[in-house]
Amino acid sequence: MNGAVSEPVIVVDGVSKWFRDLVALSEVSLTIGPGVTALLGPNGAGKSTLLRILCGLTPPSRGSVHVLGLQPRADRELWRYLGLVPQQEALPDALTAGAFVTAAARLQGVDDAVDAASAHLELVDLDPYDPRPLRAYSKGMRQRVKVAAALVHRPPVIVLDEPLNGLDPAQRVRMIDLFRRLGADGHCVLASSHVLEEVERFGSRIVVIVEGRLASEGPFQEI
Repeated sequence: MNGAVSEPVIVVDGVSKWFRDLVALSEVSLTIGPGVTALLGPNGAGKSTLLRILCGLTPPSRGSVHVLGLQPRADRELWRYLGLVPQQEALPDALTAGAFVTAAARLQGVDDAVDAASAHLELVDLDPYDPRPLRAYSKGMRQRVKVAAALVHRPPVIVLDEPLNGLDPAQRVRMIDLFRRLGADGHCVLASSHVLEEVERFGSRIVVIVEGRLASEGPFQEI
């Protein structure tokens, strides 16, 4: 199930999430299809919580989620079809970028994992043969390594949590172009941001989350 997918890809139905007295999401319902969808909202709005639920990293307190018809917490096979770029920067600092992305490819059962890792590091403008460990990389370089690792198994669904953090202006332009090309090829790309200008460049469809609630969704120009 690599490459293009058909609608609907992600279905969120009445999802709420709370942590003791803190309500992170409240009755969120939406449907996302192929192409690029930008998730917009201020810091603390609940964007990362929603993405973690979509990827099965945390369960909803109420409601249901399906990705490609699968339940993220129950159907572990979903990880074969999902690529995640988390907001957190945790990486194995002693490894090279090539070794890390190759390991990600092998975990996903990719044939010719070394070649796939090299191709995807080059895709994000990194040298697959760089001998330096990841601890020597800048924040922007580490961010691009995470993108390469998320894409190395060619998943049809790509979830990106603040993927442009740490990138310089030229790198941002190239990364946005990559996401748009993936969307144009039929992948479902969901990227979060709290910066309006970034969201406008991601694609035409946005979902706005404010204080844990779905505030608006639809074409960027209308919203």
